[in-house]
Amino acid sequence: MRRNTRFLLLFAVVWISCVLYYFYKSDNSEDLVNKALKLKDVDEDNGGIKSSASGKQFPFEADFSNDKLKWQYFDEAAYIVKTKLQSGQDAFARNKFNQAASDQLKSNRDIPDTRHPMCRSQTWKQELPQTSVIITYHNEARSALLRTIVSVLNRSPENLIKEIILVDDFSDDPDDGTELAKIQKVKVLRNDRRQGLIRSRVRGADAALAPVLTFLDSHCECNVHWLEPLLERVAEDRTRIASPIIDVISMDNFAYVGASSSLKGGFDWNLVFKWDFMMVQEISKRKQNMIAPIRTPMIAGGLFVISKSWFEEVGKYDMMMDVWGGENLEISFRVWQCNGSLEIIPCSRVGHVFRKQHPYTFPGGSGNVFARNTRRVAEVWMDEYKNYYYAAVPSAKNIPFGSIRNRLELRERLQCKPFKWYLENVYPELKVPNKHDFKFGIIRQNNFCMDTLGHSSGGTIGLYSCHGSGGNQEWIVSRDNSIKHLDLCMTLADEVDGSSVKLTACNTASMRQKWLLQQESKMLKHQYYDLCIDSRSHHSKGLTANTCDPSSNSQLWDFVTS
Repeated sequence: MRRNTRFLLLFAVVWISCVLYYFYKSDNSEDLVNKALKLKDVDEDNGGIKSSASGKQFPFEADFSNDKLKWQYFDEAAYIVKTKLQSGQDAFARNKFNQAASDQLKSNRDIPDTRHPMCRSQTWKQELPQTSVIITYHNEARSALLRTIVSVLNRSPENLIKEIILVDDFSDDPDDGTELAKIQKVKVLRNDRRQGLIRSRVRGADAALAPVLTFLDSHCECNVHWLEPLLERVAEDRTRIASPIIDVISMDNFAYVGASSSLKGGFDWNLVFKWDFMMVQEISKRKQNMIAPIRTPMIAGGLFVISKSWFEEVGKYDMMMDVWGGENLEISFRVWQCNGSLEIIPCSRVGHVFRKQHPYTFPGGSGNVFARNTRRVAEVWMDEYKNYYYAAVPSAKNIPFGSIRNRLELRERLQCKPFKWYLENVYPELKVPNKHDFKFGIIRQNNFCMDTLGHSSGGTIGLYSCHGSGGNQEWIVSRDNSIKHLDLCMTLADEVDGSSVKLTACNTASMRQKWLLQQESKMLKHQYYDLCIDSRSHHSKGLTANTCDPSSNSQLWDFVTS
């Protein structure tokens, strides 16, 4: 009897040891797989997942030969190999980054923790809202898109990710997205025609179920604990937009490089985004807390978190903007001027592949699309300061920008502040040009006006009946004594009497582009030569520069400001 008892006790110890070893091995084998690639809980005909005999569905299959339950995972290798580069194919051609380098990396590769050391001891609130992550793409490299999704799922608390919404902006191959829809929490919306980033993001936001929206580009990698600090700031104040520090993923070899934490977003008067270093006083203040949120005048645009209710209340995006470009300016001006705020959160880091050119086409050309979008921004939000934009980019004045009535009504309804307030309170370090540095207007001689006659660089300048519509008759007289039309300047062809006056690319160092508009004599005289602009031969040669003669009516001009 005693022998049987010892035998049963020994058996029980061995059995318990085996069970514990099994769970230990199971846990460790689970660590070896990419958990983000678990498939959804769907039946076999809709995703390849087995069902139980009772009809209950499980995202795993039983393997009784090994006495283990195996989860089914998305086949990463099979997905990526379908767009594999052929031998000799240019690795940069499709995406304008090194696709070969991207394809060689695992979707769950390790990246360095680039946060400030203080961030690693931070704790975040337990009760944070869920978020819907919205990623738009058009013909994105499959490996880069998958790595973005995997980084979200693997480096975010599972309970905080409600869903990942992929908006396929009419990619050539619909399977780029539909195959990814098998992955847990991933949903795919496909546009039936090209809409561009701006309208695609709004479509994703409209479909989102979570109270907070997170916008990401399709070639990102989220770093450890990237999400919690962003959600915490938005949960504290729904009118905030929170953006991570954007680390750099090399377009050449996909190396992950930490970015400076002393930068914030800004722009020049050409309305092109730039990174500004903090001013010395601001850096000094931050020494007490190096990981405090950074107030930023502008966000880069691709990566940010915003309350869904605030996104809707403050006007989403300008749906009349096309494809890409200027949307970050528009939402930044709008949020600040309409009683919100923008922050960069140092303890949140997300890597992004920065490219030197776009891999896709823009209907009408990228320059015209960007000019149209930024002109809409200027006309709605910049008040009289828009003239500094037009002085910096004169060609924008000829770009049609569509109706802005709805956006002006939005601004009035939200009782938004003037752009002057934004400059004084949000971006005081931006140098505002002296309003006397330039003047817009026409150059008139009786009923005729100086007119480019549609000529481009190297062309002559003529006269045409004044029509008051600007266009070819609009000129800018700058404080540096240049006279511009768009990006071309009035240029003396030679330093001799009777020389032609032509349009050439503006060059501040060129002596031949300097003219003095003399108010009393009404003559337009060259700064360095005794030559004045003359219309005597405009029918045959265009305008010329002749020896100055105050008695000659063909040398008398009126500059009428607009």
